[in-house]
Amino acid sequence: MARPRGKHSHLYSKARWRKLRAAQLESHPLCEICKADGKATPANVVDHVIPHRGDMVRFWAGPFQSLCKTCHDRHKKMQEEGGMMMGCSADGTPTAADHWWNKETT
Repeated sequence: MARPRGKHSHLYSKARWRKLRAAQLESHPLCEICKADGKATPANVVDHVIPHRGDMVRFWAGPFQSLCKTCHDRHKKMQEEGGMMMGCSADGTPTAADHWWNKETT
């Protein structure tokens, strides 16, 4: 398991995080992004859905999602930097909730 880098990386080596991570991956063993694309890929990363940016309540309480390393490193980074998740479901619908296609028109 690659260790996160950055100002708060020390938190990921704490026993509390290891227990939280193990519980998340046990209850949600598949990558959420791959699952949305119709693929069953084992997850190995516990991701903060909303970046914690040092907020200790958010760091420990989540919300969390299980991802494979590829999706975490590629898609999540694009979402955080560009504001939108890339990709589409098996039927071709964009997976980003904020994509114009998924917005209801009046």
